[in-house]
Order: sequence, then C-alpha cells, then structure tokens
Amino acid sequence: MSDAVRSTEPPRAGIGAFTDVLRRPGVGTVTGLGMAARIPATAVGVTLTLHTVLTLGYGFAAAGLVAAAVPTGMAIGAPLLGSVIDRYGLRPVLVLTTTAGALFWSVAPLLGYAGLLGTAFVAGVLTVPVFSLVRQVLAAIVPAGHRRPAFALDSMSVEISYMTGPAIGSLLTVWLGSAVSMRVIGAGFVLAGLALWWLDPPVRADGAPRGDTERPPVRAWLSRPLVGALLSVTAGVVAIMGTEFAFVAALTEAGQAWAIALVNAVWCVASLVGGFFYGAARRAVRLPLLLAVLGLATLPAALAWSWWSLLFLLLPAGLATAPTLAAGSDAVGELAPDRVRGLVTGLQGSATTIGLAIATPLSGFLVDAVSPALAIVVCGSVATACAGITAWLMRARPVPHAVPRAPRAPRGAPS
Repeated sequence: MSDAVRSTEPPRAGIGAFTDVLRRPGVGTVTGLGMAARIPATAVGVTLTLHTVLTLGYGFAAAGLVAAAVPTGMAIGAPLLGSVIDRYGLRPVLVLTTTAGALFWSVAPLLGYAGLLGTAFVAGVLTVPVFSLVRQVLAAIVPAGHRRPAFALDSMSVEISYMTGPAIGSLLTVWLGSAVSMRVIGAGFVLAGLALWWLDPPVRADGAPRGDTERPPVRAWLSRPLVGALLSVTAGVVAIMGTEFAFVAALTEAGQAWAIALVNAVWCVASLVGGFFYGAARRAVRLPLLLAVLGLATLPAALAWSWWSLLFLLLPAGLATAPTLAAGSDAVGELAPDRVRGLVTGLQGSATTIGLAIATPLSGFLVDAVSPALAIVVCGSVATACAGITAWLMRARPVPHAVPRAPRAPRGAPS
C-alpha cells in the first residue's frame, strides 16, 4: 500500500491544513496545472456561442446547441476515457485527446454550422478530461484523512478558471475574431495535454501495474452512498448554474447587463473564501448538509431588485458553492476503488454535465414563462430537496474498500 493511503498523521486545521497538503509531492504541481488546463475548457462555451452568432450569423438558439455539444460529448467521454486510464494508464489517453483537440480546433473556424455542430460533439467525447483527471490524481496521491483541503484547493482553482476563461474567450473573439480565439483555445488544450504527458502523475494509489485489468464488479463499487454523492454533484450544479442563468437574464432585462461581470466576480470571490474556510476547518461538514445550505442560501437572491442588491444577496450562496463542490469530490474520491477510480471520477464529470444540461433549460423556461426570481427559487429548491434524498442514500455510510470487519463478539465477551 502506498504512503498516501497508509498515512496516519492527523490533519491540522487552519492554514496548516493547506500547507501540509501542498507539501505532498505532486499536489501543488497538479493543482496549478489543472487550473491552467481548465482555462481553455471554460472558454469553450462563450467562444463557440459568439462564433456561431457573430461569424456564422445564426441566432442564439442555434448557438446554444453548438455550445452544448462539447459538454454533452464530455459527459459521455469522461467515464469512457476514465475507464481507459484505469486499464492502460494516462499517457495513451493524452495522446488520443491531445491529437483530437489539435485537429478539431484547427479546422473548426473553417466549418459551416452543421459541420461545427457534429464535430463539436465528437471533440467533446475526445476532450482531455482535465476536471475529472485532477480529482482522480488528488485522490490517488493524498491520503483519505487529508483530502478535504486538497479538494477545497481544487474547487478554488476551478473558480479562478471560471473567472478567467470566459473573459479571455470573449475578449479575444471581440478583439481578434473567433478564428483566433478558437485556435488559442486549441493551443491551450495541446499545451495542457503535453504538460500532463510529461508529468504523467499517478492515477492509482494501490501500486498495481498499468496493464492489470482485474476490476471489482459494478455492484461492488456502485453503492447507494456513491449514487448519493453523484446526485449531490448534479443538484449542486443545478442550483449554481440555474441561478447564474437567472441573474444574467434579470440584469439583462433590467438594462444592467454591464453589472453581470461584477456580480459574477464577487460571487466567485465569495466561493473562494468559502472554499478556504471549508478546507481549513478542523472538522468536516457532511455533504448533504452543505448541499442543503447551498440550496437555502440561494433563495434570498430571488428578492433582489437591483444589481447591487443581487450582489449582496448572492454572497451566502457564493460562500457555500466551493465547499459543496469540494465535499462532493471528497465523497466520490473516498468511495471510488483505485481499480475503477478513473471511471468513477469520470461519472462525477458526467454528473456535473447533467446538472448543466438540466439547469440552463429549466432556468430559461422559468425565466420566459414567469420570472428570473422563480427560476432562482426553483433551482435552489431542487438542491434543498435533493439534500434530503442524498442524506438518506448516504446514511450509515460504510468505510469504503476496508478490510471486512471481524464478526461481532457476543455481549459480555471480552473485546
């Protein structure tokens, strides 16, 4: 068993928790590289949307289909690529995905709408699974008792990527054109793939050889607690992304679209603060409770009457965002056996994408049919209701992959 798995050092609280994690070999490098690699990934949606509207001359409905094609492909590809990583190691997958990314982003600016829509889906299937891959590596190199600050750092880095990627994509498209922006994104994916290939971080902690194809049966790892953890990921994304869509619509309808970037930036900063305190806390907060807090904290934003009131009313939800996502990653990492860790973290990526696929149309329908306020209430309520279901699924959670317990001694017998 690896040092990462058998480490019994008690985790520290406060800034020391992050210091201890960052001292572990590979954690800082993987976290930093993952943040950089996610920047082009987070720029894909806005860039394809603007390319479809500004360059190809189609409407936003058509642009939405193209922008959704990549994450839809990623939802299918992430568990498949994760399964290949489990079986053959990381580098073969990186060769495949980096090559596919270079080809797609090189020719994408030359394609018509139909060609772009079809190839964008294929490109999504074959995209470097950087989101799930970073979580898989962290779960492999960090012992279970120390993963909370590691996943908190990862969630905070995701926030920074989302603050950076869409802004870069939109600015490059407006200033230099969508063709330049798309090729810059492609170059970012290629550089990320090459860096990961060179680093070749461990993806399993059990020390088994890469060619070892022996896996536990599905029923041994697809447990009720794991289903609950994946459900919490989907529900959290519904609350977060549904709320974002609703407040973007609300500010646009109010003629305050200029405030969207400001509100979003403050929301992300609040998430960073929440992630820091979650990772630095002495004791962990259970995932269902965090999901319930996120859902309930989202509801006050429905009362906003201006951009500045929305900014302040979103702060509680922002504080709960990174902790909820980090707790979901921690739960999935704890419940995933090493032999199928890539597959399971890929399923987590699919759960995230399913949340996106639910949040945007649900929020958009409610915005058009009633109001942005109702969209926020419904998306927050979905998370709150799913928190109860998650709590039921995850109750009496067993210690995963542990040695079976010895039979219980009769009462009165010496222990």
